[in-house]
Amino acid sequence: MPPPAAATATLDSATAAVLFAAGLIFLFALLLGIWKYRQMTTSQNHLAHPYVDIAHRAALLYSFATAMIAAFVHFSDFSDSVNLTAAFVMIFYFVAAIVSYAVHGALRDTDNQLRDTVPGTHLFFWTLVAGEVGGFAVLLAGFAQGQIF
Repeated sequence: MPPPAAATATLDSATAAVLFAAGLIFLFALLLGIWKYRQMTTSQNHLAHPYVDIAHRAALLYSFATAMIAAFVHFSDFSDSVNLTAAFVMIFYFVAAIVSYAVHGALRDTDNQLRDTVPGTHLFFWTLVAGEVGGFAVLLAGFAQGQIF
């Protein structure tokens, strides 16, 4: 008896795009981990700059959050354009946060980015809140419509 044929799974393009973004963020997290390790091995206190550490950890967490978002995109009853917009608004803010942490780590300019803010900081944070919470609310509603109701 021949072995069973290997099962192949194909994803819709919206889910694949979000999973690819998750993979890119995870790769970025791994690269940030190298930077963090290098700082830890060369500093006198064996610690990386706080924002290098934060960038690394945030990238790891956001990569898995993005992978979870892909599941909600996949099972949402909304159109691909609605799902992709909601997902990539969140992903934009995830990446913006990681990059801002990495910049602070590279510049070594602060250990608290909210202590001495520049104009627009609080506006950016409020758009981040609206984008992330709103984007996920859309995907959760699409999931509920498609899978529960």
